[in-house]
Amino acid sequence: MSHIVVLVGNPQPSSRTRLVAEEVAQQIAARSGADVSETIDLAGVADALFRFPDDAVDTLSRRVADADVLIVASPTYKATYTGLLKAFLDRYEAGALRGVTAVPLLTIGAPTHALAVEHGLRPLLVELGASTPTRGIAFSAGDVGRRSEIVGEWLDAEWPTLAGALGAPSVEAGAAGVR
Repeated sequence: MSHIVVLVGNPQPSSRTRLVAEEVAQQIAARSGADVSETIDLAGVADALFRFPDDAVDTLSRRVADADVLIVASPTYKATYTGLLKAFLDRYEAGALRGVTAVPLLTIGAPTHALAVEHGLRPLLVELGASTPTRGIAFSAGDVGRRSEIVGEWLDAEWPTLAGALGAPSVEAGAAGVR
């Protein structure tokens, strides 16, 4: 069975970014039958990211590399992802996430940041070897209360592509308008 890992690079623990990323994971799991692992919230290990080696961070790094589907989420800082997320992902060599299907997600404060997910986060994940078959998600932080609906609409559009990457059937109840 496939498993999904959520990686959140928000310096604030239990953030809106985390809520949206976990919604994405739950909806993918509901359609695919995959298990969702405990969320990796980097705010909890921020003080250890620059220690080499660090057992806690190394364990999290292995969990990410072993994921079938990885939701990589960050708020938008300076038109890209956070330094916290970058510091964690810098621990991987190029190609180290080969075999992982990644969904890039940025929470954004303004529509002017909508392309940051495609021009900033996606290239980083590709450099690390992850497959990124879907459109990234630029999620307005002000819409967090509507995350179920908005994520559902994104997944309706992206499911045929994502299902193929997961080896799941692309036609299912969600495609017929039943979720």
